Amino acid sequence: MMRYSRVVPRGDDQPLYIASTAVVMAEIIKLSVCLIMLRRELYSWTRLRRALAKDIWHNPSETIRLMIPSALYAIQNNLLYLALSNLEAATFQITYQLKILSTAIFSQVVLNRRLSQNQWVALGLLMGGVTLVQITTREEDKAAVMIDAIKADGEQQEQYQYSNSDQNQHQQNAMFGLIAVLASCVSSGFAGCYFERMLKTSSTSMWMRNIQMGLSALAFSIVAMLMNDYHLIRQGGGLFQGYTMIAWLVIANQALGGLLVATVVKHADNILKNFATSVSIILSSIISFYFFDFRPSIMFVLGAMLVTAATYFYGIADRRQSPSSSTTTAATIKPH
Repeated sequence: MMRYSRVVPRGDDQPLYIASTAVVMAEIIKLSVCLIMLRRELYSWTRLRRALAKDIWHNPSETIRLMIPSALYAIQNNLLYLALSNLEAATFQITYQLKILSTAIFSQVVLNRRLSQNQWVALGLLMGGVTLVQITTREEDKAAVMIDAIKADGEQQEQYQYSNSDQNQHQQNAMFGLIAVLASCVSSGFAGCYFERMLKTSSTSMWMRNIQMGLSALAFSIVAMLMNDYHLIRQGGGLFQGYTMIAWLVIANQALGGLLVATVVKHADNILKNFATSVSIILSSIISFYFFDFRPSIMFVLGAMLVTAATYFYGIADRRQSPSSSTTTAATIKPH
């Protein structure tokens, strides 16, 4: 949906929505949901107010500590829009699984966690699969540039540029998208491990932790929005310019997706989460085939299969290494 909202042609009077404003709105929705869930957990608004005063107002040190992952998540969320404006949805979905590798590395550094031999083998498969996908992407990007150059000499240049279902290839940069994905993976890995460490060393409610982080993330997102896009907001149609139903669906998906994953991990286990991630790679490829005229090559399919297998087997290895992961992993819940 995010890819669709960023590249599908709109009418002449319909501007593209500003990504930074979407990040801010997602944070507001996420905070609202967490407040509602904490209210249900505490059974009354009075207890909610007391809990917020105790853990946020009278305990600012905890909120300050959470500013580090909050800032990283704010950066990550903006990078996701940037990446999907420059990469095919299926290519992004596969490359974004490198966050498993970054999380594994940071878990050793931040959480002193050791990986099994099977997990390292799975990470090797992951790297191989992503490499195959990126090789295919670079070849297709070069081919698109060559086709654009040929079309430039033809009479149908303008018609070609705007009839392509993956609109305006000349405005998209696969390398730029790749850099955005890699930076997002590193940010996600470190922030996730940092946040997990805080959760496991504290008895504070998960929803309260999400609220603490959400407040900081919202502040950082607003600052980023004002620094980068204030002139567009002021000169254009305001904060909600370009917002359509699909844009609101994207925002809701971003806001609630992390909480949905948290629910899966809490009530099931990490294997099921990794299985869902593997299925999502296949689903993204199928949707891209129908909506963006995506034609995967043999190398792309092979790379996708390697990434899918690596994601699944890494989850199995993690489960075997830590039999109690279904209970302890609930503390690894990330709000983004």
